[in-house]
Amino acid sequence: MLKINLILKTDDFTNRLDYFWKLSGEKINRIVSEYDDSKGAPVFTVGGKYSTRGWTEWTHGFQFGSAVLQYDAVGDKNFVDLAKKQIIEKMATHVSHNGVHDHGFNNLSTYGNLLRLMHEGKIEYDEWEANFYELAIKISGAVQASRWTVLQNGGFINSFNGPHSLFVDTIRSCRILIVSHLLGHAYHGEGDRKISLLERAIQHIEATAKYSIYYGQGRDKYDIWGRTAHESIFNVNDGQYRCPNSQQGYTGFTTWTRGLAWAMLGFAEELEALQLIDSSQLVSLGGIEKITQMILKAAKATCDFYIDHTPPCGVTYWDTGAPNLHRLGDYLNRSADPFNDWEPVDSSASAIGAQGLLRLGHYLNKKGQEVEGQKYWQAGLTVFDSLLQEPYLSTDQEHQGLLLHTIYHQPNGWDHIPKGSKIANGESCMWGDYHFRELAIYVQKMIDKEPYYQFTNCIKK
Repeated sequence: MLKINLILKTDDFTNRLDYFWKLSGEKINRIVSEYDDSKGAPVFTVGGKYSTRGWTEWTHGFQFGSAVLQYDAVGDKNFVDLAKKQIIEKMATHVSHNGVHDHGFNNLSTYGNLLRLMHEGKIEYDEWEANFYELAIKISGAVQASRWTVLQNGGFINSFNGPHSLFVDTIRSCRILIVSHLLGHAYHGEGDRKISLLERAIQHIEATAKYSIYYGQGRDKYDIWGRTAHESIFNVNDGQYRCPNSQQGYTGFTTWTRGLAWAMLGFAEELEALQLIDSSQLVSLGGIEKITQMILKAAKATCDFYIDHTPPCGVTYWDTGAPNLHRLGDYLNRSADPFNDWEPVDSSASAIGAQGLLRLGHYLNKKGQEVEGQKYWQAGLTVFDSLLQEPYLSTDQEHQGLLLHTIYHQPNGWDHIPKGSKIANGESCMWGDYHFRELAIYVQKMIDKEPYYQFTNCIKK
């Protein structure tokens, strides 16, 4: 169980963040000078060097978004110029790609972050440039909403596996629908039918909360509070739910921790975004109170599960039901060991999950629920504290990654096992590095008393 450090403060990270951003900039520049772009998007490292894995080109947004975050943190114009050049050259296909569920990852990490910097006064405001970013986000939201499966009551954005498949990951792609809607856009279907992006976002969030998260009640009374299924399977003929499944976890009845982390962060972010939406627009969808309570329940459940099923240091193993965890003994009562012989840790899940914990804690604190709020807030700082230390922070200048001991696809055996080891360890991934930076910029802005960092900041106030 995560041992929450109750005395950590954001100011405690000031000097360590200076060092973090120094390392981060070096890693970004090393990838630029050493990686062969003709091979496709860099996905994960092998022996400390980024390599690709042709499945979908879903990591460009994290690669270029990292340069934007680096500029935001240190003010070096070379990074934002690099990001703009790469985004113009390579991101257009991601805006129009209707074969993936990753729009909220790719396009808000790039176009969204650049637009945010413009509205925050960190880069010069240019009307045509702002319109360019807004157009990309608007179209991306509509394209993402087109991947739609109709249920008996509602629907969801289906994964690249097909119309039967709801991935828990996609909760974070709802962001692009929300922003597109707030920018005044709508998706137009056959017969010029106008389809609300807000409605589709809320319906997807509701489907994820209902089918991907377990609460130990009703349908899932056999299960426990906060367990998360990576994939939910539906009969597309009648819209009925059939069963849980997993692609990157061990089984549909265990919790793949990166999927859990996507849910933690996604639900917490949507709670924050909900406060910017006119409540009258939510009446036909059940009303602001019902929707808020639904999202809050899912956010608390997933964050509680993480706290209860993660070692004291706050860094989690790749799946809480992984088949050989029992060989580690009392692993939940001692710090995670990325060099063990049986099951790998996934620090990328922890970097994502830590931000979810912080955002939920911040939300509850603002609502006057300080006891619960401080629990989640301090839990998030505890995880961040562990990740900023070795063996997770990559201090080797020859290693292109920033966050060590991440896992991509354990069931497929895609992750590199170094010589002399029995399990994958010592490597980085592009989403892990990006979300490590995003976690760092979130805390950095708290320290510097800058505007609160959230994805809706790309909308002009």
